[in-house]
Amino acid sequence: MRTHLRRTLLLAILTTAVVLQGQAQPPSDAKAPSFTRADSLRGLLTPLRTCYDVLYYHLDVRVDPEQELVTGSTTIRFAVVSDFTALQVDLFPNMDVRQILLEGTTKLTYSREFGALFVRFPETMNKGTVREITVEYSGKPTVAKNPPWDGGFTWARDSSGNPWVVVTCQGTGASLWWPNKDHQSDEPDSMMISVTVPPGLEDISNGRLRSRRVLRDGWTRFDWFVSYPINNYAVTINVGKYAHFADQYVSGDTLTLDYYVMPGHLVAARDHFRQVGPMFAAFEHWFGKYPFIRDGYKLVESPHTGMEHQSAVAYGNRYLQGYRGRASSPAGLKFDFIIIHESAHEWWGNSVTARDPADMWIHESFGAYAEALFVETLYGREQSLLYINGKRSNVGNNAPIIGVFNVNKEGSGDMYDKGQLVLNTLRSVIDNDSLWLDILRGLSETFQYRTINGKDVVDYMCARTRQDLRYFFDQYLGHPELPRLRIAVSKKGEEVTARYRWEADVPDFRMPVKVTLGPDSVGFIYPTTSWNNTRLSLKDPLEFRAAEDLFYFDLVLSRVYIDPRASDRQQRRRQTGDGS
Repeated sequence: MRTHLRRTLLLAILTTAVVLQGQAQPPSDAKAPSFTRADSLRGLLTPLRTCYDVLYYHLDVRVDPEQELVTGSTTIRFAVVSDFTALQVDLFPNMDVRQILLEGTTKLTYSREFGALFVRFPETMNKGTVREITVEYSGKPTVAKNPPWDGGFTWARDSSGNPWVVVTCQGTGASLWWPNKDHQSDEPDSMMISVTVPPGLEDISNGRLRSRRVLRDGWTRFDWFVSYPINNYAVTINVGKYAHFADQYVSGDTLTLDYYVMPGHLVAARDHFRQVGPMFAAFEHWFGKYPFIRDGYKLVESPHTGMEHQSAVAYGNRYLQGYRGRASSPAGLKFDFIIIHESAHEWWGNSVTARDPADMWIHESFGAYAEALFVETLYGREQSLLYINGKRSNVGNNAPIIGVFNVNKEGSGDMYDKGQLVLNTLRSVIDNDSLWLDILRGLSETFQYRTINGKDVVDYMCARTRQDLRYFFDQYLGHPELPRLRIAVSKKGEEVTARYRWEADVPDFRMPVKVTLGPDSVGFIYPTTSWNNTRLSLKDPLEFRAAEDLFYFDLVLSRVYIDPRASDRQQRRRQTGDGS
């Protein structure tokens, strides 16, 4: 049996290496990053992970702010997908494992490599069965240096000196503080989160509070139940002394709204959080019903800026509009950025979840675009366009939005603001707002509570529009630079003509663009990577404009006036600078 176990583990390790070599490649135009064995163990779905499907977690922890210590266990109930005698669970190496039990009784052996726990079983786990293991552990979790951007615990104090403890772990991994299958592809169907805290403190976590009990030692245990699938990085604790008030949002169903804030901020929060109701009205219009109505919605004040923890959104924007009082356009100061953006993740990220962090644009591009849709709903399309285009200066265009698969590697931070601009561009390409609304709602409802990849989104868009849009996504997501549209508008005699073509990384890039075709006429031109010509009903090239507020691209526009006696070849050279 021991020989068989060693062979199983060796096979899994070799499979990891082979798959990593074949799949975990950076985009062709990116500098080849350096990845390690630890990256592959964290990001790759090896047979030691695909052999089981998580059905339920019970996370049961005791949080000691004075010692900055977490002690407890995770019980993992799983369906056996294929016969196995070993599996992988994840837990950061600085956290100690006390023991691992099968069905609460049989002690299991295990080995560790970086953040991976290889758990061995005394007999074959048979396909089609449901089994359960419990990992008992303790340790001092990684401390976040710059939350929420840097993963870990924040052991803070409120203004009265009370402990204030929160966690953020997106990207870094939930396994920095609790044992789980730390891969976005596998969400449990439900989860219990039990948190025990010192006297006088309380914990706010995801889902509904099932019970609150004072234990014999005076500490208090809170049991929260999540009745929907939940991604690992959205599981949270918020330990502190909170003031609480409640509200409701009614749109057919009644959604409970619970707010947990620092006591000194109660008055400000009651006024500031009034924008939550209009936000839900806007998002339910564009994306469909709130996905987690049984679990309710909470805003929980945090010492960091904010994070999209499912049904318990972390809020730290200091009760200011914009991002801590700043915005890239006047429209951005009409709302609290953290409330709107992080709550949009309830649809994009928490309900519809990227299977691999390389496709995190599904979360962040749609989440960022939701900000603009909120502005459009409350203040109109013109204000929304001003908001979207105010983001241009934030975009670097220096790395692809899509990351590297199988090594837990996100793409460029451009997935936020560039992603928003790209979705606005796609809406303009489709040029049918009724269809666009159907597509957004359809994506949200079709992939609700599912983990998907970028191809699923692209295929859905292509099917709904009946267009092959792969060239569009390949260029904007897979390459860092914008497509460049060269347009030369010339006047020869009384005739005004536009000559144009795309320069792009994708050979068949062919995005249509709206331009001024006449004095009172705006319509599409259909550039390709070859030169094309269109006659315009304009009197002067100075009247020509491209709809740069609707489309995001690099425009090289020239206007020339040509002597009617010039040959066509001379004309083209003056227009485009070449002899084509």
